Amino acid sequence: MIGPCELRLADDRLAALAWGEAGAPTWLALHGWLDNAASFSRLAPRLVERMGIRVVALDFAGHGHSAHSPGDYALWDYCHDVLDVADELGLPRLALLAHSMGAGVAGLVAAALPERLSRLVLIDGLGAVTTEAKRAPGQLRRGLLAHRRAASPAPHYPDRETAVAARVAGGATPIDADTAAPLVERNLKALEGGRVGLRTDSRLVRPSPVRFCPEQVLACLGAIRCPALLVEGEAGILGESERAAAARSTLSGLVRRVLPGGHHLHLEADAVAEVAATIAAWSEAIGHSSEE
Repeated sequence: MIGPCELRLADDRLAALAWGEAGAPTWLALHGWLDNAASFSRLAPRLVERMGIRVVALDFAGHGHSAHSPGDYALWDYCHDVLDVADELGLPRLALLAHSMGAGVAGLVAAALPERLSRLVLIDGLGAVTTEAKRAPGQLRRGLLAHRRAASPAPHYPDRETAVAARVAGGATPIDADTAAPLVERNLKALEGGRVGLRTDSRLVRPSPVRFCPEQVLACLGAIRCPALLVEGEAGILGESERAAAARSTLSGLVRRVLPGGHHLHLEADAVAEVAATIAAWSEAIGHSSEE
């Protein structure tokens, strides 16, 4: 069965979508900031069909159908989401498929626990958002003050179409309605009077009190030892910036492919087929691991 089917994991704390047979080699898929497991709803079935794998896409804490966190949402906290799910699924070695913020999380897991990683596929994301050491006091100030303010109520809308339009208009990166629709639909809950609201924890938009500095992120990328593929969109967020170039050069043996599409190219109807073909070809070239 290609799926998807709904999963509850980590003592019911985390939700996930799964495509493929339960006994197939499993890849964990990690979404971007303010997205959810539906980020992989167009890519995962293609990978399952072409590669005979199972894809389990998480909703990170505070996102989608997962529980909200009682504490902070630091990037490294999401590593526990990955490891909790991997341990529950009995995955001693991990193949990670990760987009944007999820790529940052995947890189941290791969750097800290290289013995757990078999392969790493990153989609339009590499490393993490950083703060230079000299700017740390200002970052801490913004984070502390924001965290002491009352949380804003979750946005609500008269219908699904309006919610999708709001995501298109207010997204951190350009996205069209067709691409945004699966993400928004998984993030909606029914309210009184026929209205719909967002499931996402509104605290996710608060500034982080602490971030890695650039040197720490580069050190983590340099510690990754597994085969790694980076699939970028031609209109994505990385490009040829100095920061992106430094990150790519630090990860030893990284294979880079730049394809037509934007930041969510793995979810774009016109781009996803080429993304799937690129991942399948790379994975075949490095060989399948019996430990996945």
